[in-house]
Amino acid sequence: MSAKLGRVSQLRFTTLVEAPLTVAFDVARTLGRPWPQPLREVRSVRPWRDVYAADPGDGFRRLVHTRHFSATGAGTLVSEQVDWETGVSGPLGSLLDQTLLRRRIVRAMQAHLDAFAAAAASRALEVTQVVGAALVDEQRRVLVAQRGSGPLAGLWEFPGGKVEPGESDLSALVRECGEELGVQVAPQAFLGEVPLDGVVAGGAPGASTLRVWWGRVTAGEPFAHEHTDLRWATAEDLEELAWIPADRPLLPAVRELLARL
Repeated sequence: MSAKLGRVSQLRFTTLVEAPLTVAFDVARTLGRPWPQPLREVRSVRPWRDVYAADPGDGFRRLVHTRHFSATGAGTLVSEQVDWETGVSGPLGSLLDQTLLRRRIVRAMQAHLDAFAAAAASRALEVTQVVGAALVDEQRRVLVAQRGSGPLAGLWEFPGGKVEPGESDLSALVRECGEELGVQVAPQAFLGEVPLDGVVAGGAPGASTLRVWWGRVTAGEPFAHEHTDLRWATAEDLEELAWIPADRPLLPAVRELLARL
């Protein structure tokens, strides 16, 4: 948490919630903000960012609350910024800011963030997640798989699948690679997360996301048990393939990974 002193003031807060982007964003919207004043939406881009502002009142001449949501391997990092301006100028306004408003904001936000983290983690248990693996070999190529059935048949993707109830993301990733490819894998770093528009395992539309890690094959040779074809692709090959919509946004991160390995 940091602060900027002065008549126009600012506080920043961060919290890590054990939930995918969409769940963290939706729960945050449901809980709202911890301010007594009515808020009006300035901007909202689900599930990445929203900005709300309060009309003057309760000692504030202006109050703006901004939230950013970013994906990490451990969950969603929520960065919040509160900017405000007191309704009183000069030394009295500075005293009001330091002795009342700032303390009020800190107390309200701390209680709000505790409730938010708990609610998001609970809601995440009800949402089926999808994980994927960008498996890289010693020649800096990534394994891609071609779907053989369904509406996306013929398109390319990174291997993976749904996380089962009670299963961690990485455990699901290892299991899915064993089932789909017949190999053992060692997940490495988190690559990124993409919201899924449709329904996953009967859940609410747009609630699930695809979370992808890169990894190495530690035992076995990949075999297409569930796909039409497998291919080791270079960074230059990736753009030439017809990708499923969920995986395409991850290509820049995969190309960057292959360039630095």
